[in-house]
This record gives sequence, C-alpha cells and structure tokens, in this order.
Amino acid sequence: MEGPLEVLERRRRLLVAGDLDAFADLFAAEGVIEMPFAAKGLPARLEGRETIREFSAHAARMPLEITDLRTVQLHRTSDPEVVILELVSVGRVTTTGETFEVPCIQVFRIRDGRIVLFRDYVGVGSLPDLTAA
Repeated sequence: MEGPLEVLERRRRLLVAGDLDAFADLFAAEGVIEMPFAAKGLPARLEGRETIREFSAHAARMPLEITDLRTVQLHRTSDPEVVILELVSVGRVTTTGETFEVPCIQVFRIRDGRIVLFRDYVGVGSLPDLTAA
C-alpha cells in the first residue's frame, strides 16, 4: 500500500498527464474535495469519488492544460495521515496559449493509500481568465 507521499506523487503525474479519471480513482469512496476559495462557478465541496469523477470529467473539457505541479514546500504533521503542500500549479490556456502559475496550499488526509480529504486553498487572483478563451 502506498503512503501519503507516494499517493501525492502519483497524483502529480496523473494530473500532468491529464488522466483525470485515474485522479478520481485516488480517492476513497467517501473522499471529499473542499475548495474554500473556489473561483466563481466552481463548487466549494465535492463529496464522494463518483462526484469527484463527474467534476473531473467536466474539468477535462475546460481549455486548461496543467504542465507541472511544482512543490515549494512539503509539511509532514504529527498526524501521519495529514500532509500539507505549498505548491504552484503551472499550465496554459489551450485556446489562447496564455501561461499561468497559480500558488496554493493543499491539505490532504490520506488513509490506506486513498485520499480521504483534499482541501485546496487556491490563489484565485492568479487564475487565468477563461472568459476570453
């Protein structure tokens, strides 16, 4: 069984490869994604692997390509299931070629090789404008 760091590395590879279905498979059946600073039009909470899968399928149709998830700092906590990442999502808007770098803090609870909770604090001011895309 993979530990939290291995799960996070697999997550990085899957997101860069654009394999959002396999990304959804990383979650426990009752897994949750919370986005407290969600951009307009995005849900603040997704509950359950299949809901995450449906949202990921929708996200795959957006004109965005993630080219890297660059870890700035990784923080282990006293709880072995909880990991905090400071990272930068790097990518481009596929319709315009505009590149972007979006800083965020992500908190994960990973149990038995599955993501139980993924809380994403995104720097929404750094998100690309998709209205022109």
